Amino acid sequence: MTPIEQSPAHLDLARDRGLTVHWQDGTQSFYPVAYLRRMSPSAEARTLREQLAKNPLTVLPNTDTGEPLTATAAELVGNYAVRIRFSDGHDTGLYSWDYLRQIDPDHPRPDPGLHPEPSATETDAPT
Repeated sequence: MTPIEQSPAHLDLARDRGLTVHWQDGTQSFYPVAYLRRMSPSAEARTLREQLAKNPLTVLPNTDTGEPLTATAAELVGNYAVRIRFSDGHDTGLYSWDYLRQIDPDHPRPDPGLHPEPSATETDAPT
């Protein structure tokens, strides 16, 4: 897929619902606000996802503001990404077009950095 085909033709942010992306190839993707926040590509969120993958009992940071989570703003970053600001104050993740394609809830693609394959020693359980 070329960079032009990979880039969006149109972005539509419904602050209380989510982000709709109309892609150059004619497909459409919808990302709910809570999903975008959970899948933020920021280093902090990526580390938390890795910790949760290793230990499902990881203590999550408290980000509850007492209000429903919303997207408060979005801005284009060059020709390759969008930055979304959330009502909980998070705004450090840059959602590249490739990353949005990768985390598309309706058409996910595997990310080797998020879900590494188990090594042979991890899969060979003693019998």
